[in-house]
Amino acid sequence: MTGAWTAMQRVFEERDRQDFDEVRIAGLAELAARVRELSELVVLTRADQSEVAVVAREVELLTRRLAEAGRGIPPGAQVGEGGIVRQLGSPVTGALNPLAPPIEISVSPDGTARSEFTLGVLYEGPPGFVHGGVSAMVLDHLSGVAASANGTPGMTAGLDLRYRRPTPLGVPLSAEAKAVRVEGRKTFVESRILGPDGRVTAEATAVFVMPTR
Repeated sequence: MTGAWTAMQRVFEERDRQDFDEVRIAGLAELAARVRELSELVVLTRADQSEVAVVAREVELLTRRLAEAGRGIPPGAQVGEGGIVRQLGSPVTGALNPLAPPIEISVSPDGTARSEFTLGVLYEGPPGFVHGGVSAMVLDHLSGVAASANGTPGMTAGLDLRYRRPTPLGVPLSAEAKAVRVEGRKTFVESRILGPDGRVTAEATAVFVMPTR
């Protein structure tokens, strides 16, 4: 592990580690997926008010069941091969986070982080288009992966966004990010989101700063 990753590992280890084996992770990921579906249906349902009230009560009871089992802390992040961070609770890629799409990211040999995904109604801003803040969240996270893949991980110090055109909702999108230069503890990353027609909808330049402690 490089000095950069040793510094980042200290940040991760500030949170106590919990026992999350792959079987438990799979079960919680399935639960998160069902909650994600429920959340989307809350926005889309045409059920009458009486049915909505019944479902709300059932959800309340299920919530109590989980609460009665006790509360812990969110799972910590893990550093995987190539310095890629696996963060189960991430709002972008976290398999256990119902708020996350979630987005899967791969890294090519040249260090480019890429992803293909579709964003549904939970991420809508203007009618029919993705909320600009969601686009920013995706590019920020993807850029962080690219910085990590470059061997120069850090925490976001700046994100300069440029929205070229509306990002369409409910269609296949792609995104990519790559570190372009390093200056001391700073890593500069360029990223972009492309629509199904291949045109750029949003792009960003991010700056990541490596922690020193």
